[in-house]
Amino acid sequence: MSDLLEQYLAYLAVEKGLRPKSLEAYRRDLLDYLTFLEEKGRRPDEPGADGPLALFMVHLHGRGLSPRSMARKSSTLRGFYRFLRRENKIAVDPTKIIEPPRLGRPLPKVLTIAEIEAMLAAPATDGPLGLRDRAILEVLYATGIRESELIALELGSINREGRFVHVVGKGGRERVVPIGVYALNAIEAYLQDGRHKLIGGNITERTLFLNPFGKPLSRMGLWKIVRKYAVAAGITSLVSPHVLRHSCATHMLEGGASIIAVQEMLGHVDVSTTQIYTHLTGQDLKRIHGQAHPRGR
Repeated sequence: MSDLLEQYLAYLAVEKGLRPKSLEAYRRDLLDYLTFLEEKGRRPDEPGADGPLALFMVHLHGRGLSPRSMARKSSTLRGFYRFLRRENKIAVDPTKIIEPPRLGRPLPKVLTIAEIEAMLAAPATDGPLGLRDRAILEVLYATGIRESELIALELGSINREGRFVHVVGKGGRERVVPIGVYALNAIEAYLQDGRHKLIGGNITERTLFLNPFGKPLSRMGLWKIVRKYAVAAGITSLVSPHVLRHSCATHMLEGGASIIAVQEMLGHVDVSTTQIYTHLTGQDLKRIHGQAHPRGR
């Protein structure tokens, strides 16, 4: 089974384009399951409601795992078994009779436009770090790109004439994302008066956003920047780069953008992922009803 595990991970890396961190998570979940099989002396392809897969889910529940963690492990195992069945390594796929844990889908946290504007105005732009931070916040909100995508931006990723950003997303998928004038101006100010003061003598570095030592910004560094200016703006709830992504998508839909356009901009493969942003408040519904229904006017 360890050989099959390595074959499956190689398949995920080559065919699915998974990144090393994702592959390591898959490895941990599958090793957890294979260790359980070994301890119980069970075969992986035993069918039935009392088979090893069902027992493993009961075992996870007994360990106190959250429904979300159990759902992730269940999804990992389903993919593994589909691979084994397709490669004719097993005769029966036992996941067919196991229902995945049901998860409620929480609505994303969204900031108001006033909160966003307060955050964007918070950085002091009299130094290189403030210029960098203003550009980062403007880009996150203007484009809705993921934190990993922002960190990976290079100097050549920004097309100022065409007003778009070239982004490499999950699985190496590339897309072009429009960017507004405010974000472009913030990037321009950072490039003119900030970045060269951070980079020092390392003129070969192509990453757009740098830390104080002239190195590419880390994920934790980005989180700290976003949190810092959320606090400065008087926002008491926890704000992450993903909250700015949620806010961008929601504000665009509220402004009249089509869900297909927002799906393309965010890089969602499935439109159902984008549909979570179409939640409406009671006031929104009242306003739309009043505008659209013949008896609502």
